[in-house]
Amino acid sequence: MIKVFIDGKAGTTGLRIYERLSARKDVELILLGESERKDAAARKKALNSCDAAFLCLPDAAAVEAVSMIENENVTVFDTSTAHRTADGWVYGFPELSEEYAQNVKNSKRIAVPGCHASGFIALVYPLVKHGIISPDTLLTCHSITGYSGGGKKMIAQYEEENRSAALGAPRQYGVGQTHKHLKEMKAVTGLENAPVFSPIVADFYSGMTVTVPLFKSQLADGKAVEDIKKLYSGRYCGEIVSYGALTDENGFICANALTGKDSMRISVSGNEERIILAAGYDNLGKGASGAAIECMNLAFGCDAAESLTL
Repeated sequence: MIKVFIDGKAGTTGLRIYERLSARKDVELILLGESERKDAAARKKALNSCDAAFLCLPDAAAVEAVSMIENENVTVFDTSTAHRTADGWVYGFPELSEEYAQNVKNSKRIAVPGCHASGFIALVYPLVKHGIISPDTLLTCHSITGYSGGGKKMIAQYEEENRSAALGAPRQYGVGQTHKHLKEMKAVTGLENAPVFSPIVADFYSGMTVTVPLFKSQLADGKAVEDIKKLYSGRYCGEIVSYGALTDENGFICANALTGKDSMRISVSGNEERIILAAGYDNLGKGASGAAIECMNLAFGCDAAESLTL
């Protein structure tokens, strides 16, 4: 039996983790009453009494929660940005390589990837690692997401009856190039420079498409689009992350195509000279709660896809 405590269960990610794990017979959930959720002593006791602690908190609160843990046997899964590039923590994206998978299985401190970052890293990490592009390649990235990624406040804004007309159109944000995912996007891929990143939030609840455009001239000498396809199809051939088409019968890539799923699909389109790399997934699934549960499954010797919807 895995004793689990979700610190921040009332939030979007925490609630989805709770809903999935509450149905499992191999999981015992440690629950705090409404009055205890913000009680430091009660939280500390729960954090030290569990086998697996999910931190679904803002960055500063996640750092504080980790400082409360004195039991060295507790495995921590942090869904915040706080520890994704921190020493002593591993990055929870097991499909990137066997090394990443083993790190998740053997670590007590696992940082769950950011939603936007997940797609970019899935697309770019293999290209840098296998020499298809150089670490000094200058990249751009576009990511369109459903409004649930903004948490309870943004969800309420979009679902308000008399909302602003501006919410009916896609909205680009992070235009100052200071988005909090940029640090991990650079660090995990091995790029020397962070990409020019254009995230967009639109009027649908959940789902995400991340695209990275490439010119053939950006590829290493002798490399072509077929090399990218071959690499992806060999690396991403599991039930959670797979290589395949994202376009529908009319040639559109729909950002909500994998809504409600915990899987990710990687695709390559364009032509020999101008290439579009794309990752489609649910920002609340492989981009958040699904990824966190997958990491827990691996860390505790369960099937990676247990409790996931694929």
